[in-house]
Amino acid sequence: MTSYTPPGDGPFAIPTGLLIGAHWTPAASGATIAVDDPATGATLTSVADAAVEEGIAAVDAAAAAAADWAATPPRKRADVLLACFHAMMAQQEWLAQLIALENGKALTDARGEVAYAAEFFRWYAEEAVRIPGELGMSPAGGNRIMVQYQPIGIALLITPWNFPAAMATRKIAPALAAGCTCILKPASETPLTALAVAEIMRRAGVPAGVVNVVTTSQPGPVCSAILHDARVRKLSFTGSTQVGRVLLREAADQVISASMELGGNAPFVVFDDADLDAAIEGAMVAKMRNAGEACTAANRLYVQRGIHDAFVAKLVERMGALTVGPGTDPATQCGAMINRKAVDKIERLVADAVGKGARVALGGETPAGDGYFYPPSVLTDVQPGSEILREEVFGPVAAVTVFDTADEAVALANDTEYGLAAYVYSGDLKRALAVAERIECGMVAVNRGLVSDAAAPFGGMKQSGLGREGSHHGLLEYCEAKYIAVTW
Repeated sequence: MTSYTPPGDGPFAIPTGLLIGAHWTPAASGATIAVDDPATGATLTSVADAAVEEGIAAVDAAAAAAADWAATPPRKRADVLLACFHAMMAQQEWLAQLIALENGKALTDARGEVAYAAEFFRWYAEEAVRIPGELGMSPAGGNRIMVQYQPIGIALLITPWNFPAAMATRKIAPALAAGCTCILKPASETPLTALAVAEIMRRAGVPAGVVNVVTTSQPGPVCSAILHDARVRKLSFTGSTQVGRVLLREAADQVISASMELGGNAPFVVFDDADLDAAIEGAMVAKMRNAGEACTAANRLYVQRGIHDAFVAKLVERMGALTVGPGTDPATQCGAMINRKAVDKIERLVADAVGKGARVALGGETPAGDGYFYPPSVLTDVQPGSEILREEVFGPVAAVTVFDTADEAVALANDTEYGLAAYVYSGDLKRALAVAERIECGMVAVNRGLVSDAAAPFGGMKQSGLGREGSHHGLLEYCEAKYIAVTW
């Protein structure tokens, strides 16, 4: 088995093989996947490229460990998860440097991600001992109704590249808390973080086979084979709506329970009675966290006419002052995009908006040089029908549109197939909450720019997904409710 030693002091060299059962192993074919640094385009290292056979081997390992892990007392499962939390936080800076290196995000964002990711271990350590049960009398009085929540079974967990630590732990932690074993398939763009987290978990005491990790450049065939294995009973996917639809079709063949956290195109609504400085601070967090490469990113900024010009002026000032550079540089505030394809998409969306009448108030042009960079940009007068209002931009571009009435703001916010997150700023809490209730999405932040919390149900409506992650809802996604009728 090969390994990779990133710059800086760390507890171990990162395994670059496949974690199947108790061992890290190379792909049987010897094939590998190159892992690049987005800030330079240079190759950092390579990881094992699994084929279908290795995917099924991971299912075998998960199945072998399943009965013992399901029978493990909740307190012991909780102790293991808490050990993972402490082990991960002990390596926060090392993991943040690794994320910044392979993902490109700024170190500040990477440190925040590690803390957020580790919190899922702590939260589900607490939830593992609180799996509910129910007991009631049948209305007819003939029997008692007893309900138990049991682990759903082996879970396939598919995670994206933009939050390589947090998206893994947000799925692994509730699966383990519920008593399930799992196979993690991380994104091939950022596999090193997932491999490092898996090794931390292994060293923290997670039994062999409970967590398996398979990296592959053939996600379609490998995931299809896993989903068509009758032993697999759960799919949890975070990624694009397009891929989510494909996976739902695959899961249907075996009637596998599916949780989907899909695309978003979050509206950021600012009323003219809002605290301008607070709204700007919120916009900077909601738009620029992870350089806009987040499903919860505020992409469509709707600003009421009375505050529009002042808001745009301050937003241009703040975004224009951001330092762009490699994520590993402590001075960087906006890092690289993940790859050239991501930059090309941003360029396309900006060009379309400008061609339809939008004005570039800041940025709007790809810089020359190495790496996959795009500058913080602000577009105003963005016209209806612009693609940037329809698609996730997944980059540091804020598209601003003016509105006049609350009804208009709600109509604009809901004019999308997505329904993941939204943001509302107003000095009138009654109006803000009324608008929040009318916006068709799973999460709304009122007068704040951050919505994610391990203790809160994360998920969307419409084409943004199915099910919830985080909170006690996330744990129940990995449970089956079993009803037992009994008379005494």
